[in-house]
Order: sequence, then structure tokens, then C-alpha cells
Amino acid sequence: MASSAAAIVFSDSPFRSSPLIHTHHVSRYAPRSVSVSVVSPSRRASRRGLAVKSALIDPDGGKLMNLVVEESRRRVMKREAETVPIRIKLNRVDLEWVHVLSEGWASPLKGFMRQSEFLQTLHFNSFRLEDGSVVNMSVPIVLAIDDDQKFRIGDSNRVTLVDSVGNPIAILTDIEIYKHPKEERIARTWGTTARGLPYAEEAITKAGNWLIGGDLQVLEPIKYNDGLDRFRLSPSQLREEFIRRGADAVFAFQLRNPVHNGHALLMTDTRRRLLEMGYKNPVLLLNPLGGFTKADDVPLSWRMRQHEKVLEDGVLDPETTVVSIFPSPMLYAGPTEVQWHAKARINAGANFYIVGRDPAGMGHPTENRDLYDADHGKKVLSMAPGLERLNILPFKVAAYDKTQGKMAFFDPSRSQDFLFISGTKMRGLAKKKENPPDGFMCPSGWKVLVDYYDSLSAESGNGRVSEAVASA
Repeated sequence: MASSAAAIVFSDSPFRSSPLIHTHHVSRYAPRSVSVSVVSPSRRASRRGLAVKSALIDPDGGKLMNLVVEESRRRVMKREAETVPIRIKLNRVDLEWVHVLSEGWASPLKGFMRQSEFLQTLHFNSFRLEDGSVVNMSVPIVLAIDDDQKFRIGDSNRVTLVDSVGNPIAILTDIEIYKHPKEERIARTWGTTARGLPYAEEAITKAGNWLIGGDLQVLEPIKYNDGLDRFRLSPSQLREEFIRRGADAVFAFQLRNPVHNGHALLMTDTRRRLLEMGYKNPVLLLNPLGGFTKADDVPLSWRMRQHEKVLEDGVLDPETTVVSIFPSPMLYAGPTEVQWHAKARINAGANFYIVGRDPAGMGHPTENRDLYDADHGKKVLSMAPGLERLNILPFKVAAYDKTQGKMAFFDPSRSQDFLFISGTKMRGLAKKKENPPDGFMCPSGWKVLVDYYDSLSAESGNGRVSEAVASA
């Protein structure tokens, strides 16, 4: 499973220690906003020898969606939102998907999926555009409503989406309501309907029996006011930063865990390989997942503190690393979900994607085994429809080399020299305030992890609720 070993190559990444601001619905694919010209070498080309390009990869569909209302129109649109009679309250995961859609991570989608998009996503992991081209889309981005809400909407063609306290967030227009096939959705996304799938239990099984799709007009940029908004760079902002830095290649690494030196080895070795290919300034996008995660994952706020220490200690070079939060919820859907993770990074400007063992995986919820084959994620990415432009970088497993006192790529010819530190063992050491072997993680980063588990003990002793599920 994805968290089972420190040796695992995760399929995620980006970060920086200071803020950067430094069916009749074909029209939904007529995007507005940022267009960035570029062609990335295809995987087939990469096997022949890459032709080095110096521009960023095009977003899916050719243009990057920006569904946030222009600042000059926000006051008018907010007044309009107040006049729409039907309001749909968003839960936490719904709001995260609004965030994802609003910034163009799911380009060329212009809102929550209508039925044609939902079915293509569910059955083909992609959908076809007006010009006949295919873009990858492997996870449904949908909004559920219940029977009473469906009745109240009636023949209306738009609704206002509000947050938990009733503040208008967006207007959903040209709406379409259709049945929510929960069992089919779960079975096709996870390959099982077993009880205990974290995202399914959070966002599907208790959700309404209907789905509502339509075009989104988001009233203002989504903010969480949690001290981390400075790290939440949109795909457009990321592209601007990559251009500012003169990047001629962007390689993405996503993770939902603290960064140890095995991860750092993968990232630094990737840059070395790209330099050897002829690129002059490859830039790393360290892109930790910032949406919903299961309760035993380390919360986002603590992970970001740990990532900052990794940069401060020079484990990763701040000059060639951009750290930014990816706002998507985590589904733990293995080979299906890793396609979404890769596709979203294309829209952010990445033309290389690091993937390793069991990306987006988890243990089976009812059996003592991993839910997915550890090699299927990287194999699926190499064949996935709509991801042909993305260069997939599979890696060997990294483990702790006892002879060198550091993380290194595993050498099966001397397997006795390597120590595999599982996620369970890492958490156990941190909870007991014990240190891992020197060279496993930078000391200041390890201290953040120890402090997190120490805070859980203190909260438990005080009868307080842990923030472990508050990851966004």
C-alpha cells in the first residue's frame, strides 16, 4: 500500500518556503483565460531520445479554465447570487471540488459534470471534446443533492452554492439533474464496493440520490484562512512562476506524507537525469495534496511545516523547487486516481511526472492486503488515454542503506544491506519520540513529525478532538 514503506516512490510533489505572488453543452469546452503555447515530448519520443523544448506544456483542451468571476464584476454577481431562490449548501469535500474546478486543475471542465461527462469519466477514464480529441478524466467531479433539493429546484436553470454558514460561493447555471448511481460509481472508481473506503464513506454513501451538473461562476477565489493560503497557487500562478524562473522542464511529485530523504533522492535524481537529457533548468513542483485525507494521515498544516524544514535544511534546493498545495480531495483509488493526479499537473505546467510503487493506494478496508497491485499505477499511466503528452518517470524503490548511512536506491544483489522503514514503523518511532537512523529524514523535519504525534497525545489527554481530519 502507498504508505507501507519509506522506500516507496510516491506519485506527487511541489513547495516553496515563502509565498509566491509573486449534450447541448459543447460550449462548456470553449474555455476562456490563459493560453500557454508548448509541446511536450511524448512518451514514445522519450523512448527515442527527447527533443528538448523550452516552453510549458499546453493545458488540456488548449486553454486553462478560470471560473472565478472577474474582480470588476464580483459585486454585481454577489448581488445576483443573493437573488437566486434555490440554494445548495456545500460540504467540505464539495467546496474542495469547487476550488479545484475554479482554478482550472480539471480543465477543460467548466463546472460540475453533467451526465455525459460523468458516464465517460466512469467508463472510459476520459472524455471527448468537440474537435474529436480526448482528454483524460478518471475521477467524477460531481455534486450530489437529495430528493427534497431536487423537488425545490424544479424547472429552475440555476442555483446558488453556499458554504456551511450560508455565504454564497458560486452560481451553478444551465443545470442538469440526473440519477446518482452510487454503487456503480464506487465499483468503477475503486474496483470494489467493500465497506470502509474513506472517500466513499465521506462523500458518496450518505450523499443525495441525485447529481446536479452545470457551469460554475465562482464569486471570488477560494480561501481557507488557515495560514496556508499563501501556498495555494493556482495552475495559472504556477505557470507564471515557472516562466519567471526560466524553467525548460517541470517535473511534478505529489505526496500526502512527510518528505523523507528517500523522496528527496527521487526528486534530486530526477533533476540530474533531466540535465543529462539536455534540459538547462528543470524545476521541481513539490505538490502536496491539500484536500480531504483519511483520519490517520498527517494533517496538511503539519506536513507543510515539515516540508518547509526540508527546504530550510537544504535537502531540496529552494532555487529549483516550487512548493504549492494541490487542493484536491484524496480518493485512495489507486491506478484510477493517479491518472487524475497526473492530468491535473499537466494543467499546472508539468511535462514530467514521478510515479512509483502503489501510487494513491491504500490497504484493503476489510482484508489484510493492499487494495491494488503495487505496479499497476505506473503501468496504467503509461497507457492512459489523454496522457500521451506527459512523460512518466517510474523509479526504483529507495531504502535505507546501512553501509552508507543514508537513503539509496535498493540494490537486490546486496539486499541484506538495506533497511525498509514502513510507514507504520515511522509513525511508531515518532509517537515514542525515538529517532530513525541518521540519514532517513532531516532532523528538523523529524522533530515536526514527533511534535505532531506529541500533540495528539496531549489532545487525547485533554479530551480534545484531533485535527487529523482537518487537512484543508
